Amino acid sequence: MSSFFSKFATLVAEWSGRPVTFVSAVILVLVLAASGPIFNYSENWQLVINTGTTIITFLMVFVLQNSQNRDGRALQAKLDELILTSQAQNKFVGIEKLDEQKLRELSKTLAEKAEKVEDVADSKAEEQQRE
Repeated sequence: MSSFFSKFATLVAEWSGRPVTFVSAVILVLVLAASGPIFNYSENWQLVINTGTTIITFLMVFVLQNSQNRDGRALQAKLDELILTSQAQNKFVGIEKLDEQKLRELSKTLAEKAEKVEDVADSKAEEQQRE
């Protein structure tokens, strides 16, 4: 069941992100809007449209979230592999499981280190320009 849902979610996510799907949705909205006067904007007409769009939106949330979760896990696995096979610090493997405060502190520390590296690189570039 899980494998089927993953394949289904991937297929739906791929199709929902295509331009042809967007154009089709716009055309459907225009057709529904144009059908309003035909049905005198009746309560049944509104109910059908509102129910249909609500159901589609509700189901798409789960399908797209599943796809997003899998993409995130795959990306995290790739990053972990790069960290483990490089000279990077292994303490970064699994940091996605830290709480928000610890992640912010780590991010701030890394930003400060990156700024120092950038300053050193700028200094070296200036030295090379002088020579």
